[in-house]
Amino acid sequence: MRAVPIRQSLHRHNQVFGAEREIVMFSALIALLVGIGGMTLISGVSAGLFWLGSIFVLRLMAKSDPQMSRVWMRHLKQQDLYSARSPRWRSQGGFKC
Repeated sequence: MRAVPIRQSLHRHNQVFGAEREIVMFSALIALLVGIGGMTLISGVSAGLFWLGSIFVLRLMAKSDPQMSRVWMRHLKQQDLYSARSPRWRSQGGFKC
């Protein structure tokens, strides 16, 4: 049998600072807008604290599951109940060729 090496870089998830890339960038954008929008020392400090806190929480999420936000969004799309019968207004006839 031939052994084919599988490189770890092909299986790694896109992460920045140890958390999901999209959410880290979004939290950085929010912190930047808050910091620039206020133009005061208090808004800058609060934006920095928000970003550091969000990085901390997002890293904890990524340790649990590297794609937790995608799993959560898929969970929100699930219905509470899927009926066993199709609705009354469904078109009849099945598959058409």
